[in-house]
Amino acid sequence: MSQTILIKNAQIINEGKVFESDIRVKDQRFETIDKHISAQPEDIVVDAQGKYLLPGMIDDQVHFREPGLTHKGTIAIESRAAVAGGITSYMEMPNVNPATTTIEILERKFAIAKEHSLANYSFYLGATEDNLEQIKLLDPKRHCGVKVFMGASTGNLLVENPIALEAIFRESPTLIVTHCESGPVIENNLELMTSQGYVPTISDHPKIRDEHACYVSSSYAVSLAKKYHSQLHVLHITTAKELSLFEAGDIETKHITAEACVHHLWFSENDYARSGNLIKCNPSIKSTADRDALIKALHTNQIDIIATDHAPHTWQEKQLDYNQAPAGLPLVEHALLSLFDHVHHQRLSLTQVVEKTAHNPAKRYAIKDRGYIREGYFADFVLVDTNQPTHVSHENCRYLCGWTPFHQHTFTSSIQGTWVNGKQVFDGKKVIESMDVAKRLAFTR
Repeated sequence: MSQTILIKNAQIINEGKVFESDIRVKDQRFETIDKHISAQPEDIVVDAQGKYLLPGMIDDQVHFREPGLTHKGTIAIESRAAVAGGITSYMEMPNVNPATTTIEILERKFAIAKEHSLANYSFYLGATEDNLEQIKLLDPKRHCGVKVFMGASTGNLLVENPIALEAIFRESPTLIVTHCESGPVIENNLELMTSQGYVPTISDHPKIRDEHACYVSSSYAVSLAKKYHSQLHVLHITTAKELSLFEAGDIETKHITAEACVHHLWFSENDYARSGNLIKCNPSIKSTADRDALIKALHTNQIDIIATDHAPHTWQEKQLDYNQAPAGLPLVEHALLSLFDHVHHQRLSLTQVVEKTAHNPAKRYAIKDRGYIREGYFADFVLVDTNQPTHVSHENCRYLCGWTPFHQHTFTSSIQGTWVNGKQVFDGKKVIESMDVAKRLAFTR
């Protein structure tokens, strides 16, 4: 007889409502959602009394560092940190070694994930100024999108040539996602700052990578998308000024959408003095006014999705001087908890958190049968206890890099369990290893 899971007495957060119900999970999917479901002999019963049940977070922007940068992170280790944080699906970026710039290299990453990932997965192809033919080979039903670095980047993943950019926006068969910062503006800011011999420190990071650098690039991306009616998703918006580029409203009515990341919703320029290079990231963490504007834009729906941009580096790398220290921070284990802190402080609602982390990513990417608590959908879900705090430290985080920007913070909530495709992979204390749980994301475009 097939094993089933019966979740009893859960407070379900789904599709704009919070309501109590039972849920039966069978054969990887939600079978029945009803207020009163009687237990059967084959059921594994989980009493969720006093806990919230929500669809697992779909993180559309992570850097798991494999292949080639596995001293920083791996698909195996980072995906386990992700499920411990309530993330059940992710889409991973192409700036690894070798860079993910051909379909052949892209499919190799899928093979690694099939063997090692504990969360559902997809991977972006990276755009270059000369790989348009590879971009055109992307399958909208099998690939999540193409990533365009429209500003400072590494290797050959920088695309600034207008002819190349126009071709990508005109020809891409999939969603285009962009990192928008203007390299020339950043270089000019740095030159002006250092012209009299001044040596920048971490506190200067948001002045070098300022709102103008972001706006020049993001406005250019939006103009190209409007010109070619491209499907564009602008990643990690950080400034109030950029918000004027994005319309409010239902995500399903838009072809241009925007994302904010959890660290830009949490930290501000006031935190550089305490955290230093640990919160150095690109685009930079900016002012409290910018942070507040991002939160407001989540309410107006000018920002559609919340993601992490999880980007681990070793502790030793982060201890280098400001100019040498790499940009990026590890976030997947505590992203959802940080959002529940926003709920605790009445900056966001429970339904907004679910909308921005699960429903809207599923809509924007047209992910098949995920992102909702619905009968027939894959059973990717999380139990959260808002009455049980979580204390975070470098010592208890699960990242390969061994540190967290939330060191010594106590979140107001805790992840009590995570299920991927109907299989429990985290029990609130430990990750539960299991073979062949995670699946490659499929799309219905």
